[in-house]
Amino acid sequence: MSEVEVSQAAGQVSLSGQLTFDSVTDLQGREEALLAGADDRLEVDLGQVSRSDSAGLALLVAWVRSARKMGKAITFLNVPQQLRAIAAVSGLEALLEFSD
Repeated sequence: MSEVEVSQAAGQVSLSGQLTFDSVTDLQGREEALLAGADDRLEVDLGQVSRSDSAGLALLVAWVRSARKMGKAITFLNVPQQLRAIAAVSGLEALLEFSD
């Protein structure tokens, strides 16, 4: 099984490793705790994500949904090209706030 590592600082979370079917189950449901550590916006740095698939994209969508329910915003930084391409093909770019 692939692992993804999470590190958190004030208002920012960094993910490293692979966001795939094998690893995202470890992150499901953790977004509320991660969002609780942010004031009104959480930045998620994906610069160290080495591989992603549609499960990784589904995870980001779930995190956006949770953030909205909590009245917070979420921005994804340094999004790998592979994940951007999946979002574009899926028509989800407008839902996800990608920033470089």
